[in-house]
Amino acid sequence: MIKPKAFLVDITACVGCNSCQAACKEENKLPNREENHLSATAYTALSQYGDDTYVRRMCQHCVEPTCVSVCPVGAFTKTANGPVLYDESKCIGCRYCIQACPFSVPRYEWNSNSPRVRKCRMCAERVAAGRQPACVEACPTGATTFGDRDAMLVEARRRIQAEPSKYVQRIYGEAEGGGTSVFYISSTPFEELGFDTALKTPPPMLTAVVMEKIPGVVSVGAALLYGIYWITNRRQEVARLEGRLAELERKSDEAGK
Repeated sequence: MIKPKAFLVDITACVGCNSCQAACKEENKLPNREENHLSATAYTALSQYGDDTYVRRMCQHCVEPTCVSVCPVGAFTKTANGPVLYDESKCIGCRYCIQACPFSVPRYEWNSNSPRVRKCRMCAERVAAGRQPACVEACPTGATTFGDRDAMLVEARRRIQAEPSKYVQRIYGEAEGGGTSVFYISSTPFEELGFDTALKTPPPMLTAVVMEKIPGVVSVGAALLYGIYWITNRRQEVARLEGRLAELERKSDEAGK
């Protein structure tokens, strides 16, 4: 039986070294430059609060992701072992996922001629092979750990109970957004670190709110976008076929001379 995985981020142990981002960029072949906010080229980033408190931001890999439920073409899927994955070959560029995400995570490649939605993939291939995500392997202090979701919750509760004066009595991500696959524990109140602490709306309700904001012509618009997408791809296929036929004819003519 496949058990869903999760991250546990202990904010008290993070020293701001940014090894997690460097490892993530190397694993995903992203530009090797340090970034302090999520972007199409940074799937994880550190935000600094005060002199020595760092908060790592990344996709929360929700238990019931709203990005999955609002996507009209199934470009987003939630896998059994935890990752929320994106299939760019299905995407029509509607960006409803960006509107829907309660954690404001997905980023769009606005400067690309073939734009895609970008976000953390939880190193899905590594996880499927029984390995740790690259960011977890790179963390020198153990600020980010990874394992079975239930085990990460047990560990988070153990740390809080072992040192109640050190930690806020809350595991962020356990209930927020209907529950996620990234848990945070902290010595600083979460609202002081930029977390949405009121976010406990069940995912179906979040989806309904987002869909209410989208005009009634959404289905027509989605169909139109998909039609354009199909026609564009079809034209590319025809062009490739015509090019191949022309090449074959050229070789045939050369052989007959």
